[in-house]
Parts: sequence; C-alpha cells; structure tokens
Amino acid sequence: MGKTIRVAGLAMALVLGLAGVVYAAPSEIRIGVALEPPVLDPTAGAAEAIDIVVYQNVFEGLTQIDQNGAVQPDLAESWTISADGLTYTFKLQADVTFHDGTSFDADDVKYSFDRIKAPDSLNAHKEFFADIESVTVVDPLTVEIKLAKPSGQFLFDIGRGDAVIVAPESSANNATDPIGTGPFSFVRWDKGSRVVLERYEPYWGKKAALSKATYVFISDTAAMTNALLAGDIDGTNNFSAEALDVFKADPRFKILVGTTEGETLLSTNNKKPPFDNLKVRQAMAHAIDRKALIDGVTYGYGVPIGSHFAPHHPYYVDLTNTYPYDPELSKALLAEAGYPDGFSATLKLPPVAYARIGGQIIASQFAAIGIKLELINVEWAQWLEDVYANHDFDLTIVSHVEPFDIGNYANPNYYFGYDNPDFQALIETLNGTTDEVKRKVLAIEAQTILAQDAVNGYLFELPQIGVWNAKIEGQWQNAPIEGVVLKDVHWVD
Repeated sequence: MGKTIRVAGLAMALVLGLAGVVYAAPSEIRIGVALEPPVLDPTAGAAEAIDIVVYQNVFEGLTQIDQNGAVQPDLAESWTISADGLTYTFKLQADVTFHDGTSFDADDVKYSFDRIKAPDSLNAHKEFFADIESVTVVDPLTVEIKLAKPSGQFLFDIGRGDAVIVAPESSANNATDPIGTGPFSFVRWDKGSRVVLERYEPYWGKKAALSKATYVFISDTAAMTNALLAGDIDGTNNFSAEALDVFKADPRFKILVGTTEGETLLSTNNKKPPFDNLKVRQAMAHAIDRKALIDGVTYGYGVPIGSHFAPHHPYYVDLTNTYPYDPELSKALLAEAGYPDGFSATLKLPPVAYARIGGQIIASQFAAIGIKLELINVEWAQWLEDVYANHDFDLTIVSHVEPFDIGNYANPNYYFGYDNPDFQALIETLNGTTDEVKRKVLAIEAQTILAQDAVNGYLFELPQIGVWNAKIEGQWQNAPIEGVVLKDVHWVD
C-alpha cells in the first residue's frame, strides 16, 4: 500500500521495504535561467543562452571542457599529435547514436567541421577553426584533422559549443529541434516559457541521474526569487546578488559562489567618433569608479579587471591601475581631445541586471565629467542585431563569457571595431605557440596593449552566484565555459 506525496514541488514515490518507509529521491529538476536562447543550435549563434541549455547536455564535441577549465575526452576517446603539431588523429567512441537513432561515426565529424568552414556557415566563431586544412575519415572510428599551423588552443577550441558534432540527417533543424549525442534529448521548446529535456536512455556514456530537466526562462529577479521560494524551480545557476539575503538563512537552500569567464565591459564602438580618439577613451577609463560599480551591481562579488582576461587564469596580469579613477584627469583629456564641454552618446543595455544597473551607475559617473548618456534598454534579440551584428551603437554593457576570447580583438570586423595590425600579429603568434611559458608572455603583452589602448571600459569579472535546493548536488560551482551541465547533477536524501 502506498501513496504519492509532494516534496519541494516534485512528486516522490513512497515505497515500503524491509527497513521501513523509504523515500526515493526526485529524478527531475527545474532550473531558472535569465535569458531565453534565440536558437538551440550552438553552432549557429553567439548567445550564451544557447550553451546554457544544450552544451554537454544535448550536444557533445570531440573534446569537452570540465568544471576546472581543463580539456577532457568526449566523443573522441583518445588522440595523438604528430611531431610537427599539425596532424591530430582522433579515435572515436564506439556504439554512439544520435537522439533520432542514427549512428555516429567519423563521417559525422568530417561533416560537422566542413559545415563550420563552409562559406554559408552560420557559426559565430569560424575564426577558431580557420586553420583546419583538412578533415579525413581514416575508418568509421578514426578521423584525422590537419592544421595549417600549430595551435596551442586547438583541443580547447574543439571542446567549445561552437564545435559540437552534428549529423547531416538532422543539422538543418537543430535551431528548433536539436538532435545530438548527449545524455539528454530535446523534448520541446515552449517559446517564452521553457525548454524540456529528458534522459537519453541509449546514451553511450554514464547515464544521467536525472530523468528530466526543464529550463524555465525568468528574466526578472523578483520573479526568480518568488519561483525559488515557492518551489516552482529547484535552482538557478546565476542569481542577482542584491536578492541573496532572503536565502542565506534559509536551510532549504544553498548558495554557491564561483567564478566565470565573463569579462564585463563598457563595450565601445572604436570606429565611431568620438570613440576613435584614444584620449576620449582614456578619459572614459579614468571616469570609471570600479569599486562603486562593483558594489552597486554585484554587491561586492565582482572582481575588478583592467583588460580582457579572467583573473583566475594563470596568464592574467593585473592592469586595473593603468587608468585609475581620476575625474579631473578625465576632464583634462576630454579638453585635449577637443571636447571641453563633453559630448552626448547612447548606451544600449541588454535585459540583464548587471547591464541595466551598471548603465545607471556609469551614466552618473560620466555625467560628472560632461559625458551625457542616453540609456536605451533593448531586448536580447535586438542587442544581437543592432550591436553585435550591425555595429549600430555608441556604447553598451555586456559580459563576454567565452573562455580565452582575447583573440576577438584581432578581428577588425568584430563589433568593437578595434583595428590594430600589431595586436593582430601578436595574436597570430600566440595562437601558433604551444610552449606554455612563451604563451603566457605573449598573453600578458596582449592584455597590456588592450589596457593601454583603452579599447573598452574594463569593469569587472562577472561572478557566478548559484541558488539551489540544498538537496541538489553535482552542479558546477564555477563556469569556465558557458553551460549548465547536468550529467552529474542529482538529488540526495
């Protein structure tokens, strides 16, 4: 004799055994996330929100990035590298299937990389894979990739969401009906509401403990707080710091504070006057009070940065004093640049708290030196179109969450509009260097150039603050790459 009860909003079975009454741990989870992805294909969009849902859950790559930021095998069980560093031979996992039942083999790997490099590719970061010279199928479980030049980042880059393996039978529909090889298969996407995943029972690797995962889109902090307290969701990976107090003394919850790869920037259109003037950019840099910004936006959880690099990375150098807070010097630099009375500009803000709140603080700080900012709130899709794609902006605030993405500054067509041939040559050398000591020296030089050129306003490293049901284990505390990885998440009694 038994019955069904509700605990933390999830159904749990009541089972009678020899030892008495045993409650089975829940096998479903509902996760609140701030942004809805524009598509569900990580190889066809730049938005972090895509990987939050599907990376290592629905889709997998030859390699994967673990929670410490290290490269691990995934669909490739092993690999060898030629002495000249140009040829990688991957041995693939056997008995892998896509979620539609089709088999995975070396042909799918070749198709996936050929698709990334195709002229009509929608991949947001084709530059990561530009040095792939050829992909050759050796046999069904062996594939050879040849590079035009050595790359110290290659194994990491093919572990990104941009390089997950897709099948020719289903790739055309992955934007709305994603089919991968991961531990969870896609069930449905209720636009504006949620994405539902279910455990893929024929999965080739370790079976996930969760039978079902639902990503619920909640952009408002108050609504996220209420959903957590009511048990409508079981956790969120990235919560706003200003509302944490309600959970700190509540034993039903635990708070996980970790690091991210999110360099939060006052992104600047370097091709557009007056921002093409170095003195103007230096004036803005001196006008930013990072401490006030970090206290106001992250309640002290953010880490100040002086260039585009994560503070936890071994290559990091502290450049926060390159342009220390000095409003009077800002005014002098503006006068030297021909703007003694300042100027007016727009600041486009996507729908995340750090941008909207940060925009108000930056506007106040800039007003003190004569720069008058018009704050324009935009939805994420509009930001991607106006700012990222069409470069129609003066200033914006956004966190760049991709790991080791300093190379974006070597692309003059990237939305920053930064065109420095010396920096481009430096990044080319860095990318082709495999010696770790030399790579660190080059990376520090690259950070220093960006800081001195004040390409953007370098504000702080975005923290990851998770709020979870206290009975959930296995979630990542840190975010070395975009994603809420589910494979080790489980409930405990």
